[in-house]
Amino acid sequence: MTTPSSAYDDAMRRALELALRGTSLGPNPQVGCVLLRPDLTVAAEGWHRGAGTPHAEVDALSRLAPGESTVGLTAVVSLEPCDHTGRTGPCSEALIGAGVSRVVYAVSDPGESSSGGAERLRRAGVEVVAGVLRDDAEETIRPWLVATRAGRPFVTLKWASSLDGRAAAADGTSRWITGTAARQHVHEQRAAHDAILVGTGTVLADDPGLTARGDGGELLADQPLPVVVGHRPVPADAELRRHPRALVETGSRDLEAVLADLYGRGVRSVFVEGGPTVASEFVRRGLVDDYLVYLAPTLLGGPRTALGDLGVASIDGQVRLVTTRVTPLGDDVLIVARAQPRRTP
Repeated sequence: MTTPSSAYDDAMRRALELALRGTSLGPNPQVGCVLLRPDLTVAAEGWHRGAGTPHAEVDALSRLAPGESTVGLTAVVSLEPCDHTGRTGPCSEALIGAGVSRVVYAVSDPGESSSGGAERLRRAGVEVVAGVLRDDAEETIRPWLVATRAGRPFVTLKWASSLDGRAAAADGTSRWITGTAARQHVHEQRAAHDAILVGTGTVLADDPGLTARGDGGELLADQPLPVVVGHRPVPADAELRRHPRALVETGSRDLEAVLADLYGRGVRSVFVEGGPTVASEFVRRGLVDDYLVYLAPTLLGGPRTALGDLGVASIDGQVRLVTTRVTPLGDDVLIVARAQPRRTP
């Protein structure tokens, strides 16, 4: 026999699947919604497709069969319904107006202007159940949640190195340490982030294009916003000047200020591909959320390490990470890691 609790869990798993159909780019979260009838059968499903499009709850309501009553439905949503007017109206009002009797959600909305939907629903007499599969939902939309809670973009730091931790040979050459599969994966990661960031040193030394390209060298549909940190100007004839999106020259080395500015521009994820100087500064300042390390089965030796001084004076100060994924890419290996959660006394 299906119980409400098990039905809500099943519907929430489906809502999280639906959420991933929406874009992860831009300022809006990925959200999915499943509408259940009083007998716990599915009446409709919906998801958010991006800024300016109907939110998941409204999308699901629009997909009900003609003549199907909205009164008494339960809305199972992966994120607390919003309670603000932006390009679209508040989802809390849409659910109240539809006569939904219960709202079940996984994660509270941390947005300063968009939160409060649960309380609005309760005041209107709608039963609210919070925290269903919260951990699963936290992981599904982790980049957006981290960005919104911190007020800065989610930062992914990437480097490619030899097994002995070298990012280049002694003469500075680095093309190519990794193979084609790993390099293509990097292009896919570029396309999956709102912005790509390097330092002026990388621009002047390598003249990178920082575009996201497919196997055949074609430009992918989604291109990251190119961002350069540092005081030195980007040369007029630099490859970056031909990027499909307008170059952002920050004229600053203040990483917190740069990230705050990007957040204000609607950027919620940044892919850092800078050299050791920029990469090390992000690590030193505790600004890295995910590490993507591409390891090639080769040895280079020499001084060109992937990271420079991190301010670690003794082993007690080491930056401990948690490995979340290890993926073979041809002859290379991708290691994905994140900062180790702080222990609470």
